[in-house]
Amino acid sequence: MILGRVTGSVHATVKNPHLDGHRLLVVKPVDLAGQPRGRPIVSVDRVDAGVGDLVLVCREGSSARFVLDDPDSPVQAMVLAVVDDLVLHDPDGKDR
Repeated sequence: MILGRVTGSVHATVKNPHLDGHRLLVVKPVDLAGQPRGRPIVSVDRVDAGVGDLVLVCREGSSARFVLDDPDSPVQAMVLAVVDDLVLHDPDGKDR
């Protein structure tokens, strides 16, 4: 899984039938400090995330298709969680 920030959404009047009923979000990968890293990805939204939300994205197609219970879906990435809090620990055990 990767950490990312939702930056937009994709609207398509014509799309693969396996995607009907699913929202598509644009997610920009970020590092643990919240700084952008890498190129944006289009992800199926399963958690009602919105623009600005910090999210966890599964970028492994077969796992994403398993969650959808649709082995024929063309999904490669899926938003699986909205991150409410991220706590990192230094090696000395202190939160940062």
